[in-house]
Amino acid sequence: MTTTTIPDTMTAIAHERYGEADVLASAELPVPTPAPDQVLIRVEAAALNPADVFLMRGRPRVLRLAAGLTRPTIHVRGSDVSGEVVAVGDKVAHWRRGDRVFGEAASGSLAPFATAAAGRIARIPAGVSATDAAASVMAALAARDGLDAAGLPAGADGTGKRVLIVGASGGIGSFAVQLAAAQGAHVTGVCSTRNMDAVRALGADAVVDYTREAVTDLPAWFDVVFDNVGAVPMESLHALTTPTGVVVPNSGLDGPDGGAIMRVLRLHARRILLRRRYRGFYSAPSTAKLEAIGRSLADGALTPLVDEVLPLSRGSEAMARVASGHARGKVVVTP
Repeated sequence: MTTTTIPDTMTAIAHERYGEADVLASAELPVPTPAPDQVLIRVEAAALNPADVFLMRGRPRVLRLAAGLTRPTIHVRGSDVSGEVVAVGDKVAHWRRGDRVFGEAASGSLAPFATAAAGRIARIPAGVSATDAAASVMAALAARDGLDAAGLPAGADGTGKRVLIVGASGGIGSFAVQLAAAQGAHVTGVCSTRNMDAVRALGADAVVDYTREAVTDLPAWFDVVFDNVGAVPMESLHALTTPTGVVVPNSGLDGPDGGAIMRVLRLHARRILLRRRYRGFYSAPSTAKLEAIGRSLADGALTPLVDEVLPLSRGSEAMARVASGHARGKVVVTP
């Protein structure tokens, strides 16, 4: 391992037990040591996702099979990270100290230092801020992978396609609006009153305020329904599609179709047994995928919708903001 001047300990935001955001607190921890196929990053920005909230809570409980049955095995939350490589593992050949990268942290990103697998990071393009890079890891990738699953792969001509994005002002939804609009699709975004202008600015052709209009009252003319909330039954969303349209459910929250696991099971059952047009997807970072996101950030094709940037010392508050479900876009934390 190549090293530079790295302290032995760091003050991170960590938790010893599962619970709400108040279980997170400042803690003095050892600076993680990168494995042979990892790098160590000096964190410049970290972005939070609903997945971090699930891991903080340890719910759904099936997560505990990997995260720790009675208490978390990884105490630092956060996976989206950007920063400078300060050490590299013995088997890492294509990263060097001083490289500015973004991607998925293995050891948790609510900390001054974090490890990351060499194949799950990419270089931050010139002109792209650490905040924008961190804010684009999980959310932008999930938006791209969700649209791919729906039949709108990157680079495809979406002219004439009608796309409904539920949760258009959230992290994934805000990127999905931009990506679908850039492909020429007619995009309808669903959000609350206060976020309507922001969703229009992202490129939505029409915006539905769910506090005043029921999504289920919309015309049945959508080629794609990308649902990032899970508050409307999948069958009701299916009724809004054309004869060849697809529904892409993407929410871990409890709703009329159950929780995350039950929603996935029902999706596959309806797709296979009832021959309904549902699509699921799995999203994971890779250097190639992140490089594509980086290029879109650099040329202005993608711009993260950032709700708030908070210092690391307020990491618990940042997580509470994400857990509330009311963040407009991404919540970012900086050391």
